[in-house]
Amino acid sequence: MKPSDAAQDLMAKLDPKLSSVGVNALLRRAFPDAPPAGFPQVTEVSPGRVRVVSPYREGLLRPGGVISGPTLMSLADTAAYALVLAHVGDQLMAVTSQLNISFLRGARPGDIHAEAEMLRLGRRLAVCDVRIWTETPERLAAQANVTYAIP
Repeated sequence: MKPSDAAQDLMAKLDPKLSSVGVNALLRRAFPDAPPAGFPQVTEVSPGRVRVVSPYREGLLRPGGVISGPTLMSLADTAAYALVLAHVGDQLMAVTSQLNISFLRGARPGDIHAEAEMLRLGRRLAVCDVRIWTETPERLAAQANVTYAIP
């Protein structure tokens, strides 16, 4: 899918303040009690985008053998938070103000990948689009729109 001219203009204006290493460090600081195994990791940061991967483990499955909806929602929220942190810096008090998710197909067991894209970054709100998959980015399991309030 080719980005629109407006999306290309936005991406050109967005300059990440943190690398994946910096965002991962902030996430660990924000959630110090989260177990290291299974904690999502930011693998890539670029203007207006981040990629996140959450390692697979048995406890993520629901009856039917697919990854649970709450797990996918949590990763969507984490990916959007990572995107906001990457572009605004150390703003740990940024909070989710809206999350709308569409489950497109069952997410088969495997590492869960998310790519978050900034749709709008204002002074008070950041609007993100998050796509989630386990098999391939062409077979999305879920898509979410997430808005963060920035203090």
